[in-house]
Amino acid sequence: MARILITSGPTRQYLDPVRYLTNGSSGRMGRALVAAAAELGHEPIVVTGPVALDYPGAAAVHWIVSTEELLDVCERLFPTCDGVIGAAAPCDYRPQKIAEQKLHKTGGPLLLELVETPDVMATLGARKQPHQWLVGFALETDDQRFRALTKLEKKSCDLIVLNGPAAMDALDNQVEVLDKSGSVVAAVGGSKEAVARVILRTIDERLVGG
Repeated sequence: MARILITSGPTRQYLDPVRYLTNGSSGRMGRALVAAAAELGHEPIVVTGPVALDYPGAAAVHWIVSTEELLDVCERLFPTCDGVIGAAAPCDYRPQKIAEQKLHKTGGPLLLELVETPDVMATLGARKQPHQWLVGFALETDDQRFRALTKLEKKSCDLIVLNGPAAMDALDNQVEVLDKSGSVVAAVGGSKEAVARVILRTIDERLVGG
């Protein structure tokens, strides 16, 4: 049995007290991964952004909002885990300055200066111990395999799951699982629950059992 940290859902980066940057992640893939991990007898621990769903009762759930909060909680939990599956879709940018009051229309354009948020998986990858492993997700629109493998190397992942924008807020998904050599070690399409089972079996065979 492995203790697996699973990140899920989107993050929010607030512009003012009521508006924020986010994306269309529903958390369904993360929930499916949690269920698949529990089915195999693993201990799933979830760190999730704001989503309108419940996670399986077998999982300990930690709720966060921003990418910075996601990183803080993952850094605290990861040392006690065997591995991490990064299925969350954290915002890559945040406003340099958050307005203290609601921004009102002025009749002219509003210019936002954005800065990058921390790279959660790269940070965990740089700190992983020899017995630990990382599985990342790459949602790409072009040069998909090349970009996924670049992320795998940059984030020190052992495997990376490649999917496309059609996965966002969908019931189904189609993925390829790539290893460090660039080989496709699994390819599956269907419901996110079915896809998650294949991903977890691949992790079991290559990382947990290996």
